[in-house]
Amino acid sequence: MDRRSFLKNSALGGSAAAATALAAPAYAQGNRTLTLVTTWGRGLAGVHDAAQRAADTITAMSGGSLTIDLKAAGELVGAFEVFDAVTSGQADMYHGADYYFVGQHPGYAFFTSVPFGMTPQEISNWYYQGEGQGFHDELGSIFGLKSFLAGNTGPQAGGWFSKEINGPEDFQGLKFRMPGLGGQALGNMGASVQNLPGAEVYQALASGAIDGTEWIGPWADEKAGFQEITKFYYTAGMHEPGAALSLATNLDVFESLSPEHQKIIEIASGEAHQWNLAQFMNNNGAALQRLQAGGVQVLEFPDSVWDAMGAAAKTTMDQYNGDDIYDRIRASYNASMAASSSWITQSEGAYRLQRDRVMA
Repeated sequence: MDRRSFLKNSALGGSAAAATALAAPAYAQGNRTLTLVTTWGRGLAGVHDAAQRAADTITAMSGGSLTIDLKAAGELVGAFEVFDAVTSGQADMYHGADYYFVGQHPGYAFFTSVPFGMTPQEISNWYYQGEGQGFHDELGSIFGLKSFLAGNTGPQAGGWFSKEINGPEDFQGLKFRMPGLGGQALGNMGASVQNLPGAEVYQALASGAIDGTEWIGPWADEKAGFQEITKFYYTAGMHEPGAALSLATNLDVFESLSPEHQKIIEIASGEAHQWNLAQFMNNNGAALQRLQAGGVQVLEFPDSVWDAMGAAAKTTMDQYNGDDIYDRIRASYNASMAASSSWITQSEGAYRLQRDRVMA
């Protein structure tokens, strides 16, 4: 199915349909400057770094013949407007979390994270060695995008709360910031879910507009300052066990580039993906120790909450059944996750248990 017929016939097209009125311009070969818009406020720890890393690497690898002009959220368009800005040709590229765009198509959630979904290694396996990249391209062909993974936050924390969570009932009416299908799952548990750009979360939590928030993990959360507001921190969550970030280029723009420039974007995106994952994982342990030393209570959800989250996640994921692309992506994703998890559990998982026992 091509982009025009999909947007005409699908309610999922949303605001993307309006974007088709503007066509991406044609470009001559030679030195180029591409405008990159992001879903991140300038300086947001880790996520903005991934966007900047990709931009700088593209410029450096091309010897300046392909320069990336990065515009953080709000500098050209708002955080949640980047998808339509790129599909319409207002901007050339975006860097962001694709689960922000489930309104355009729910299949995009799989390229960031879904509740009870993949760890970082599992999503890398599916994307680079399985069918993931192909499905990303299939969605992109509908909306006029060429996308690559270009960042990963690693496992994300369950979040910051104004009170302890002792059971599923504590989510009833709770005003909580969480995007994507994970947020929809909390909504199915009775929470009042807010989808706020990262740059707005601190003020919303400080003012009481929300009762809690997830963000990323100890390092980025510490940088954001959430420990100044509340001390209840749940370090494991169901919503983003390995959240990937994406770099998407307007498809007409991408196809107008030389093969060398296209390959540079691909390689720079992959490098940013691995570099960013290492950045988060390297910094989280020390940051958690600092948070605990500052009085933060590090907690885990009780089993009753995990059980309720599991049921809510299944309801959330099942609501999109019947969409052909979504169904095929979900089946591929789940099959790859099961295969990867089986080996990782029996190899690395068993080794970690023995290492911790023997070396204690």
